[in-house]
Amino acid sequence: MSEDAKQPAATRGANQRGAARLAAVQALYQMDVSGTRLPEIVAEFELHRLGKELEGEQLRPADPAFFKGLVGGVVDLQRRIDPVIHQALPPTWPLTRIDLTLRAILRCGVFELMERRDVPAKVVISEYMDVARAFFEADEPALVNGVLDHVARERRPEEFTAVAAR
Repeated sequence: MSEDAKQPAATRGANQRGAARLAAVQALYQMDVSGTRLPEIVAEFELHRLGKELEGEQLRPADPAFFKGLVGGVVDLQRRIDPVIHQALPPTWPLTRIDLTLRAILRCGVFELMERRDVPAKVVISEYMDVARAFFEADEPALVNGVLDHVARERRPEEFTAVAAR
């Protein structure tokens, strides 16, 4: 029996969403760097990356629908997402100054906070901090935490006031 089959279904789904988040950040980064269009990047990731072997390493299975939804959603709503990020960043760090990978992480996180009410805000924040840790060792995960926490409290205050009221 595979390790994945031993996990509860909810855990498998969460792991596949986590892998989809990481892949979405990579896809958005690749789109920024290479100018690849959305249909091509989604096809490339589905054919060659999501759950496949890459450079001798087996990649974790990812939820392809969740991946497509993230990448497509960020692309479709980028003009709404970027001002939200810009407002949440420290004044000395405009969005244009942010590293491309970090920008992709923030865009995905803000997209989920704005559009995926089925995912709790604290889960979104935690997941993207983990993604940030996969790429950065310094202050970037803390920046991701700060920006996404700010956006979550602004966009979903009910998720934070309910906890405080207990």
